[in-house]
Amino acid sequence: MESLAPTPTPQVAAAVRSRVARTAALPWTLTAMLLGSTSIIVGLLWDISWHMTIGRDTFWTPAHMAVYLGGVLAGVSGGWLALHTTFAGSPEERAAAVRFWGFRAPLGAWVAIWGAIAMLTSAPFDDWWHNAYGLDVKIISPPHMVLAAGMIAIQIGAMLLVLAPGNRAPAGEERLLGTAFLYVAGVVLLMLATVLMEDSYPNDQHGAHFYKASCLVYPVLLAAVARASRLRWAATKTALFYTALQLAMLWVLPLFPAQPKLAPINLPLDHMAAPLFPLLLVVPALAIDLIVQSAGRRSRWWLAPALAAVFLALFLPLQWNASKLLLSPAAQNAVFGGDRHWDYSRAPGDWMTQYWVKNREPLTPRAAGVAFLLAAASAQVGLGWGAWMARVRR
Repeated sequence: MESLAPTPTPQVAAAVRSRVARTAALPWTLTAMLLGSTSIIVGLLWDISWHMTIGRDTFWTPAHMAVYLGGVLAGVSGGWLALHTTFAGSPEERAAAVRFWGFRAPLGAWVAIWGAIAMLTSAPFDDWWHNAYGLDVKIISPPHMVLAAGMIAIQIGAMLLVLAPGNRAPAGEERLLGTAFLYVAGVVLLMLATVLMEDSYPNDQHGAHFYKASCLVYPVLLAAVARASRLRWAATKTALFYTALQLAMLWVLPLFPAQPKLAPINLPLDHMAAPLFPLLLVVPALAIDLIVQSAGRRSRWWLAPALAAVFLALFLPLQWNASKLLLSPAAQNAVFGGDRHWDYSRAPGDWMTQYWVKNREPLTPRAAGVAFLLAAASAQVGLGWGAWMARVRR
């Protein structure tokens, strides 16, 4: 019996193939931006490990090259987009671009270009700083903050670059772009966690400062992606990407042998130091998704306080108890890396498995209340940022 379904015309078949192609592949500029984002975060964590294990023996380390390769990829892809859109762009491409100094490019390209310039500017500044003030292993220093600002700008530029066409795409065609957006958001989350790393050791997680800093920083991004993304469970997927990247570096870096080269060497390492075990942000991110999805797209006065309350109510007991495990002998292995994140200048002692609460603010009800207020302000900013990103079309 012959099928009653109509045979598609060649024009319809070509349109279907074109639609499948649009959902199955990213333009090379977006691919280069994603590769650059990945190279930056891998190089950053590698560079921190290099400082902690070997010391800063030269500017031309492989870790530094990975970081600046990411900046170059982002700058080149953003620059090409500006030149192409300005001089050879289609009317649709020019209409979906932002004009700056006579050039046209998507908003994300301009943000990424600025980030690349900031990164490259920080390189000689960082080299001079170390020559003038010492070969330190500190994360927070003026040149590092310039570098961090550039790297985060590139990540945000990449987010906007995949977000705009995703927002313009018809329903059902935004999945690949939406997933790319959440992946870059996960990289941004890892960047933020890395900036806070010096105050996020398990030894710090029974004090007030860790929870105040976490409530100030993490809800803004999780609330933003939950509000901005057209995909479900956006905050949860962002936190999963963050967790996967952090675990990959935690498990891979210590596989490589290395030895300290700068005195004083108080802890003779024989492998690359590992990053910290990832924070358990997936659980509060899941709760944030549930609340945002139940609230819909409308702005509600209670939404930010609700997100703050659920974030603190879940994050605090999770990290409080997880830190007990991470400081115990059960975590001194390749899975948790509890004994693999110390730098060579540290003198071994019982302090490595104890909480650092002496002369630090304890976690009191008042401190928890301050943390809640910080989380509420962070979530409110994130919801506003997410609502703006949901409207980005250029």
